[in-house]
Amino acid sequence: MDFTLSKEQRDIQKAAREFALGEFLPEKAQEFDRNETFDPAIRKKACDLGFVGVFIKEEYGGAGLGFLEHCLITEEFWAVDAGMGNAIITSSFGAELLQLFGTEEQKRKYLPPLVSGDAVIGTAITEPDAGSDVTGAITSAVRNGDEWIINGSKMFITNGTIANYLNVFCLTDPDNPSRHQRHSFFLVETDRKGYQANKLHGKLGIRANDTAEVSFSDVRIPASNLIGRQGNGFKELMAFFNLTRLHICAMAVGIARAALEESINHIKKRHQFGTPLASFQGLQFKIAEMATMIRAARNLYYEAAWLTDQGSMDHALTAMAKWYSGQMAVKCADEAVQMHGGYGYIDEYKVQRIYRDAKIVEIYEGTKEIEKTIVAKTLLRL
Repeated sequence: MDFTLSKEQRDIQKAAREFALGEFLPEKAQEFDRNETFDPAIRKKACDLGFVGVFIKEEYGGAGLGFLEHCLITEEFWAVDAGMGNAIITSSFGAELLQLFGTEEQKRKYLPPLVSGDAVIGTAITEPDAGSDVTGAITSAVRNGDEWIINGSKMFITNGTIANYLNVFCLTDPDNPSRHQRHSFFLVETDRKGYQANKLHGKLGIRANDTAEVSFSDVRIPASNLIGRQGNGFKELMAFFNLTRLHICAMAVGIARAALEESINHIKKRHQFGTPLASFQGLQFKIAEMATMIRAARNLYYEAAWLTDQGSMDHALTAMAKWYSGQMAVKCADEAVQMHGGYGYIDEYKVQRIYRDAKIVEIYEGTKEIEKTIVAKTLLRL
């Protein structure tokens, strides 16, 4: 059993870390967090260096690497700054679905611009009244000759105001007796008439990353924009989540590392009762526990990603990795603020941003409760 990354993987890891340290400058991270903005030139530079969409096959402009390599980059980015890292890494959020289920024409048209940085994609699933219950989505797509007409709204959509196109989860067969065969995916270019996106302000964390409420009012798209097979949207979505949940694990491990690094630096420098905080056993125990949880979460997602890249995806293992890494990240962020005391509560210190950024990994791509349900049902064979 070999737990060692290959030289290529270690080189990717090192390059991603160096890029993040060089580009995610503290003053920029703070500015983007406060103003809820991001500089797209940084994303373009990351694309030029090959950090975006590495899992996309070479024939579609990508590096043809595995999802583990994608996760290694994600972890390094989030270990420096979650907001800026997410604004870059999620610019290809949806390429996974297109590569799995898109037609050859769709893949050749829409995937290469994501790798080069000439386009941004998003995936629109969640609705105001349909979150964890995705089969409750009511945004509709109705066939009209050689077109589909889309109506409805989506909430919390990553890249909603900046994406060039979105994968949209729509109700196409409302009368189908199976709730799992009522939906389909469509690719919608955001410059089409009837598309509108409103940026969401006041998010707790990852504020550099665009999030929006989007609406579709008689948006017409050609029939050729159907992704995969009509009525197969739920199965396609589950396959998509089994990939994207892995990079959420990497996000969690990355931000937990940031929390640990900030904590170590702080308790080694700060003195109380005439001695460094690092000399107190209680804080030493916290550091030891954080490092152990990080290692355990990383091993979980490494195994899940490796199996996925070998063509032996383990759905339950991926769910385990996702809920545990998310819970672990929030715990580490909380401990980091606690170790900083009052300093952890002001925005001059990075640790408060880590605390705010961390919570999202327990929520998106399936809440921890949903992940536990998947694990339990697998074990109980329900």
